[in-house]
Amino acid sequence: MPAYLILDIHVVDPEEYAAYRERAPATLEAYGGRYLVRGGDHEVVEGDWDPERVVVVEFPSVERAREWYRSPEYQEIVEMRKHAAPSQVVLVQGVE
Repeated sequence: MPAYLILDIHVVDPEEYAAYRERAPATLEAYGGRYLVRGGDHEVVEGDWDPERVVVVEFPSVERAREWYRSPEYQEIVEMRKHAAPSQVVLVQGVE
């Protein structure tokens, strides 16, 4: 069953975030992850949530998403994102 990692990202250091963005895709792909949304235009249609940059990543399963997040490859760069772009991150199981 697919799983989705949804991030609401607030970029405070564009240079460091750009360096993170260059390295992140290879770590995702190694665990079957792929970007569905990567910071495109968005519109709030209900509620008061006002995200700056939305990213959605699809994984084959919750387990693969967790393996990716905990992987040495991603752990090597995750602090770059946390420093450059404080985020709210949620992992949610999809439906078949």
